[in-house]
Amino acid sequence: MRPVLPFLRSALRASLLALPVAALALSAAAPARAQSASFDGSQKAAIEKIVRDYLMEHPEVILQAVDAMQERQKTAEAEQARKALVENRAELTRSPADPVAGNPQGDITVVEFFDYQCGYCKAVQADTEALIKSDPKLRFVLKEFPILGPASLVASKAALAARAQGKYMELHNALMAQRGQLDDAVIMRLAKSVGLDTDRLKKDMESPDVLKVIAANQALAEKLNIRGTPAFVFGDELVPGAIKLDDMKRLTDAARAKG
Repeated sequence: MRPVLPFLRSALRASLLALPVAALALSAAAPARAQSASFDGSQKAAIEKIVRDYLMEHPEVILQAVDAMQERQKTAEAEQARKALVENRAELTRSPADPVAGNPQGDITVVEFFDYQCGYCKAVQADTEALIKSDPKLRFVLKEFPILGPASLVASKAALAARAQGKYMELHNALMAQRGQLDDAVIMRLAKSVGLDTDRLKKDMESPDVLKVIAANQALAEKLNIRGTPAFVFGDELVPGAIKLDDMKRLTDAARAKG
């Protein structure tokens, strides 16, 4: 049996037992009869007792209803996500403002939304690098998505600004490899360690172009209902959360097969 939070159990039980009798009768009766049925007090009480007794004897029905509701919601959300992916395909995969790893002319594009303070993003970094190295035809788009506080925003601004000095990937990799909390001093130390002119970097970080990239990624994530990091897009499939290399390869192959 799937675990259900105690408060959800209680709330569902109370809600079902407190449903208006007429509504319960309508859901159980044929449409024509439901439209014309009316019950006196004793009939309502009898129906209510039947429903209550049945639920008390078969509480698993409540959990089955929750499972069915969650499955329908999951299916609806997946369909909505696929539609959003199609509608925003160009911005998602072909925005000239986004850094690209792997083969820029690759035959398949994978997209990752990430945050430099996200432990799960750092945990999958080795697998994303392995995926790129193992697939010479893979184009990998990096979507800066700083959602974990002010330091995340500073890190994303620094990484994007490093493009002006031709060192985005160097700083990106250094930030991903950093363990522990980020702050301005740590970010600048990492920038200096990869050969960046930090004085120039600080100025470039406030460029309108840098801020536009981050704002655009945040707006796109909202359209796609991306709520956390990492989040990957393989073809027409949105995959939230950390995944392993084998899954990345499988999803890449599936997206390539679909064309």
